[in-house]
Parts: sequence; C-alpha cells; structure tokens
Amino acid sequence: MTLRSFHEKPVYVRLREVIADAILAGRYGDGDSLPSVRALAAEQGANPLTVAKAYQGFQDEGLIVVKRGVGMFVAPGAQARLRSSQRNDFISNEWPEIRDRMARLGIDPAELFQRA
Repeated sequence: MTLRSFHEKPVYVRLREVIADAILAGRYGDGDSLPSVRALAAEQGANPLTVAKAYQGFQDEGLIVVKRGVGMFVAPGAQARLRSSQRNDFISNEWPEIRDRMARLGIDPAELFQRA
C-alpha cells in the first residue's frame, strides 16, 4: 500500500475520513446527531448520493444508527471502535512505510521526539 494524498482518494473515502475525524475529535460523541445528507453535502461541496454512500458504510459497520424520521446518530461505542480500527490500520499499513522512509532519510525517531 502506498501513501496517497487526501485529494487522490475517491470523494466518498474523503467524506468517510472527515466524518471519522469529527467523531474521533469528539465533535460528534456517542449518541450525537450527525448532519443530514443534504447538510453535509452542502458543507463539503459533494453530491448528496456520495454523502449517502459514506454514511451507508458507517451504518453497515454499526458506527451510525438511523432513526427513521429523526436522523442519523453516532452509535454507542463508535469513537472507541473507530480509534481501535484506525490505530490498527496505522500500525499495520502506514507505520511500516513511514519507518522505511525515515530509515532511507537517516531520521532517528529520538530526533523527532526532541523536536516535538
């Protein structure tokens, strides 16, 4: 897997990242209402069908619950589950590439912590 910039990813994937980041950052907590498909589409400049596809993926994973006639809500435990899955993905897929690039560039991890 190669690291790709945010803009090279399909729109629905970018929207999923926006939603996931908002949940992880606590802007939407467990049980909180999410923006409607139309509202998020307008905010992000995306097609409502694309937003619906992004939301559907979260619903399929049990991270979003739909209450008909009311809206979409963050499922209980969604933040913890997202954090765990993204952490595992980072360690398994992203970190090896970062570690290898650091080695090629001669960057010592301790040097990074000194600058932080």
